[in-house]
Amino acid sequence: MPKNKKRADGRYKGTVFLGISDGRKIYKYVYARSQKELDAKLKEIYTKLGKGLDVTAQRDSFGQWAQRWLRLKKTEVSDHRYYVYECRVRNLAPLDAMQLPKIHTMDLQEIIIDLAGEYSRSVLREIKSTARQIFQLAVDNRVIDYNPADSVKIPAQNDAQKEERRALTLEEQAWIINTPHRAQTAAMIMMFAGLRRGELVPLLWSDIDLDAGTISVTKSMSRKGNNWEIKQGAKTAAGVRTVYIPDILISYLRNVERCGFLVCPDTRGNIMSLSSWEKLWDSYLSTLNYEHGDFSGVMTTDPKTGKLKQFVKPAGKCAPTKIPMVIPNISPHWLRHTFITNMYLAGVDVLTAKEQAGHADINTTMTIYTHLDSVHKVKQVEKLNEFFKKPGSRAAAE
Repeated sequence: MPKNKKRADGRYKGTVFLGISDGRKIYKYVYARSQKELDAKLKEIYTKLGKGLDVTAQRDSFGQWAQRWLRLKKTEVSDHRYYVYECRVRNLAPLDAMQLPKIHTMDLQEIIIDLAGEYSRSVLREIKSTARQIFQLAVDNRVIDYNPADSVKIPAQNDAQKEERRALTLEEQAWIINTPHRAQTAAMIMMFAGLRRGELVPLLWSDIDLDAGTISVTKSMSRKGNNWEIKQGAKTAAGVRTVYIPDILISYLRNVERCGFLVCPDTRGNIMSLSSWEKLWDSYLSTLNYEHGDFSGVMTTDPKTGKLKQFVKPAGKCAPTKIPMVIPNISPHWLRHTFITNMYLAGVDVLTAKEQAGHADINTTMTIYTHLDSVHKVKQVEKLNEFFKKPGSRAAAE
């Protein structure tokens, strides 16, 4: 490469012609402490130009591209999903000030490792996916030539760290059916109709037709900051649907005392806020725990002697909040998962299950069904055998 003169400040300066824009010549200037260092930097720039990369954006930081990605996502996803993306971008804050070309796979890997003790694997996968999408946006715009998130590994976690998401057992389902509480209506609808929490909160009695046995899902709550706002339409276009409900839910809803237009209002009859929902659900779990928890193996410390003794469940209506939790932390999503699992066990085909659950992508339903196949060891060929044994089938006739 041509030799460059040393500047008064002791540095060497190189010039790279990038092209013409709006009739003006565009140059990139490179500085180094030695001719050898300058030659190396110039060579790197020419290599990037040869790959078609935009060298004018090489100083762009990860934080700048993260904000560009968020602006793009805001036009594509719900408010709640956007809020989740904002949280995941904040998880990646250690990368914010770093220039994109200088970020390596290990930089992101170390963030994932640091967060592994705090978050479940599913959340870690979300963080990795968010980083990958941001890097990919930069790749597509020719700022970098590879995606450093592609090779990042999600650390294995022990059983205590794994996020549990499962269907309720038959015993636990009986708890929901038989335990009166202000949240019971919400729980019954989620378990027997599969509504999401955000679809349940704005549900009106006029959306339920008990004679036809249907619930029309046409509205949802979208999370905005620390609260919700109502919007027409469900979480996705597929979420707007008519759910056909079983007799057990129809019978239950016929006997529910209606207070206003909302099916699950707050104590004043208004639409529930995020905090009022959380308080309601905590109270419900405490009641289920009090009524159905097994305290036989629970020990407590005697305040007088300091010795351990068998815990005795106190009597009285105020007791649920004062006793240890011994039942699983049942979440609204567990109830929805129970609904999908029960459809699978009842032999409902995957296309119908997708529509009833309001999944936007059939692969979501297929993933659950495939998992249930492995859990319940269902042999589909046995159904085929039973079909051929039925009178009137070709095999039986022969």
